[in-house]
Amino acid sequence: MERSSVLKLIADFFQPLYRQGPGGRNETLKALSFLSPSCLSRELKIADIGCGTGAQTLVLAENTKGTITAIDFLPEMLDGLNARMKLHGFQDRVASLLVSMDNLPFNENELDLIWAEGSIFGIGFNRGITEWKKYLKTGGLIAVTEMSWLTINRSFEIEQYLTSCYSEVDLVSSKIRQMESAGYLPVANFVLPETCWTINYYKLVQGRFNSFLKEQRYSEEAKQFVGMMKEEIDYYEKYKAYYGYVFYIGKKIG
Repeated sequence: MERSSVLKLIADFFQPLYRQGPGGRNETLKALSFLSPSCLSRELKIADIGCGTGAQTLVLAENTKGTITAIDFLPEMLDGLNARMKLHGFQDRVASLLVSMDNLPFNENELDLIWAEGSIFGIGFNRGITEWKKYLKTGGLIAVTEMSWLTINRSFEIEQYLTSCYSEVDLVSSKIRQMESAGYLPVANFVLPETCWTINYYKLVQGRFNSFLKEQRYSEEAKQFVGMMKEEIDYYEKYKAYYGYVFYIGKKIG
């Protein structure tokens, strides 16, 4: 399928969902807990990169002070985000911005916090943490989730499948070293629990299949898309002990 067709299918499929990837309110709050109380007590300037329809953006707005710039390159996602922020009364503190994550409009040393749940793969983990660092103030924090191997030994089947989808997938220790090399002090990391995948994400995805196919008039492209999502779920069910999303939190030190 052409890229434009794929992006249209992604937007049509995921826009109605509460979240667009594995995660959870408790996990966002846990990551936020690694910010110092003094940091959370003051006005922050935050960028939520790859925000989707804003499941995590809402948690950030509820538990921080200051302003949030929520960024996505799909207008349908930002429509959902804007509706959610208005519903919860955060439209004055959360501004949406339609832009690619590899062309951010911030000034150097402008941000206190960069957040990216399930999205940094769009630019690549190492490139993202390296290029985005200049936007952070010294002492500012970056918090991202990244697909990572949880074991050293794994089957050829899952290694072949996952590396074809996430070329930068690597061990947690390797990701931490990349963060250190990019000029961050690793503050914390933790693995997202299985419920972030099965209950918070895949259950929603599976419930969307039939309505999505009907909306797309059962086109071959839509059937192919649903088939790929079913394959992803099957792989996770079979090999979830070997990989998952890991939250990485780092502080800019130079």
